[in-house]
Amino acid sequence: MDIVTKVLEEAAKQAEQFKSINVEKHLELEYDLGTLLAVDTNDLDSKRIRSESCRDKYLKDLARDNTQLLLNKIWELPTERVEETIVAKLPAPTFTLPREKLLPKPKPLTKWQKYAQEKGITKTKKSNLTWDQTLQKWVPRYGFKRAAAVKEKNWLLPVPDRADPKEDQFSKLAEIKSENVAKNEFQRLRNLAKAKNVKIPRVGFLSVDKLNSKQLKEAVSVAKVSTASLGKFQGSLPKEKRAKNIGALLPSNRKRKPAPPTAVEERKSNLDILDNILNKKPKLDVEKAVNRALNAEQQERAEEKKNQKKAGKRRKTGGKKGRGAGKRTGAKPKGGKGSRKPRGKTGHKRR
Repeated sequence: MDIVTKVLEEAAKQAEQFKSINVEKHLELEYDLGTLLAVDTNDLDSKRIRSESCRDKYLKDLARDNTQLLLNKIWELPTERVEETIVAKLPAPTFTLPREKLLPKPKPLTKWQKYAQEKGITKTKKSNLTWDQTLQKWVPRYGFKRAAAVKEKNWLLPVPDRADPKEDQFSKLAEIKSENVAKNEFQRLRNLAKAKNVKIPRVGFLSVDKLNSKQLKEAVSVAKVSTASLGKFQGSLPKEKRAKNIGALLPSNRKRKPAPPTAVEERKSNLDILDNILNKKPKLDVEKAVNRALNAEQQERAEEKKNQKKAGKRRKTGGKKGRGAGKRTGAKPKGGKGSRKPRGKTGHKRR
């Protein structure tokens, strides 16, 4: 019995630390369970709020009581069990909460999205993995694993038919990839500019929307010197001043063409050219002549050596008979029946 009383006393002491779930209010709170909102219309205790010692404790107790009442109302709603947890079904909200910021505007459609809407193209959801027939495994559509798979797959690249065989196909493929990335980035920035109603200047032309006097002067000077005569025959505007350092704006390899000559100047230049041709003495290049003579001598010596080698080969092979010469001519071998016997010094036959 002593043990039971001790346990009960300890449980009572622990229960005293927690407040009751039953809270009494003069006026009932207004609830909007859809937004988990409770509005307390009861009057506040002005004395406890003004005193610095009791203010914090009073506000904490008030917040705790109102939260307890809201939780009590939530547990009165119908509940269900979802994955070993009890969930309450909240009703539709009835109170309109004020927003700190404006509602976000709908995201503007890109150029491709507008085209897809006009043509009725629907986007289907694709899986993150695709089957590669070459590698015989599943490869992700994007990410560092995709790049590693492409590198493993394209370890050898074929050379096109009409391409240079010494051209590096790997560097060419990397260059094409970087160009596509830059093109996509330019398209993204252009879509953002269209969404914000920003005017995009045309490539290669100066935008004259917001230019100061110096920039306008430079634009006029550049337009003038862009002709074939570099602005020689272009008229000037009233009170116009030429921009300084205009040569830095022009390409360095462009030169001014001379004016067309008159009939007298053209006749004189033609006569001068004719005199130079007729009175011109041939220039003798000694080094070139010596090189030609040496080359001719070397060729002659080489031809003589070849002829000597050919003549020596003919002499060696000309006196020798072939192995089957006797058989072809019908000659009998030595020591046969038809061969003559050698005679002595006296000329008689040996017996």
